[in-house]
Amino acid sequence: MSDSRADEINVLRLSLHGRLVGYLAGFQGGRNVLSFAEEFKSDINRPTFSLITHPAFPRAGKLMAEPWARNQRLHPTLSNLLPEGSLRELITQGLKVHIDNEFHILSYLGADLPGALVAEPMEPEDVPETVLNTHGKARAIKFDKVSPENKFSLAGVQMKFSMKEKDGRYNLSKGDVLGDWIIKIPSTKHKDVPLNEYTAMKLAALVGIDIPEIKLVELNKLDNLPQINLPNEKLAFAIKRFDRDGDVRIHMEDFAQVLVKYPHEKYNSANYEQIARIIYGFSGDGLADAQQFARRLLVNILLANGDAHLKNWSLIYSDQITPRLSLAYDIVTTSVYIDDERHFALNLGKTKEWHDVSLANFQSWAGRAEIPWRAIKPHLDDVIERARNLWPDAIKDLPMNEAHKLKLKDHWGNLQEDFRINK
Repeated sequence: MSDSRADEINVLRLSLHGRLVGYLAGFQGGRNVLSFAEEFKSDINRPTFSLITHPAFPRAGKLMAEPWARNQRLHPTLSNLLPEGSLRELITQGLKVHIDNEFHILSYLGADLPGALVAEPMEPEDVPETVLNTHGKARAIKFDKVSPENKFSLAGVQMKFSMKEKDGRYNLSKGDVLGDWIIKIPSTKHKDVPLNEYTAMKLAALVGIDIPEIKLVELNKLDNLPQINLPNEKLAFAIKRFDRDGDVRIHMEDFAQVLVKYPHEKYNSANYEQIARIIYGFSGDGLADAQQFARRLLVNILLANGDAHLKNWSLIYSDQITPRLSLAYDIVTTSVYIDDERHFALNLGKTKEWHDVSLANFQSWAGRAEIPWRAIKPHLDDVIERARNLWPDAIKDLPMNEAHKLKLKDHWGNLQEDFRINK
């Protein structure tokens, strides 16, 4: 077969903390293949690309020995780095590619992904022969040139932007400048979401939930936003990026990546027992992180947050290797936007019903996750004691919409006796 008839591929070089991880080849027909570099696979002290590639994880070596091949969508470890919803639509319209053509979306956004992974387009002459030979008869070709403006990726559905703060103003990340804040603009569908999330996160912090720095920012302090529809609201929600420390990237991954699930599977493919078992078994401080996880589960019940799906829990690798439960994010009182919402995102002790959950469900959850109940119960007791003592007064001074406050207080009164909060 002549070279002209060889498969044409674009190749991305994947790196982590300056270390080569491997190569992602994108074929013209939509197939994509990730091949790990030999020096990365063989190094037992390698930085953690994903928990499933950590040397302590079962079958990690076997998983990395073979290429990871997919069609259109990337492998979930990479697919979950990309935005969903309206932000993806905005990007793919500009690129003039199909919304499921994830290889080219990654090639565009690869310089500023969640966590520390960097995906760089390679010149054809720089692609190693070993990579080309992996794919039969293949010929590397140049990437199409696209504008370098505003290239960042934030996973999730909501419209949000990675921005750099300077002197109280926020500018879209550009070029080599990494954003240090995630800015969530008001929704055109739901009223006062920034005020809701700010209030819920502040209430969570009062009962021992570890959160990043958060603030409300006036929309007129956001510079260079794209042309998008905005409601008649004045404030955006800002949360400090905990995967950035100045110019340093800190690696992290959400639990859809950990469990190798695609974003569309985030509600129906796992339960809170599975997440807890992984946290307890693999975290650098499994017990402390399991206790914090239990606190967050209870807080999601108390705050009527029905959206704590797989992508809203993450592991962070602050030392580049060891997983720990990340700071909390995306805690919102979702029930005020969805009529008759009464359910968790995932199962807890065989139920998804907020108003049915008692300490007995948590005890069942701990047992199934093989976490000592005696180490969990005091943390649940502490959360509910603090919530009962602090929240009824604290919420008065927080900016949540008043109608939403009333709905949240009604929710408190409808919980099981173990968790009921008097208004």
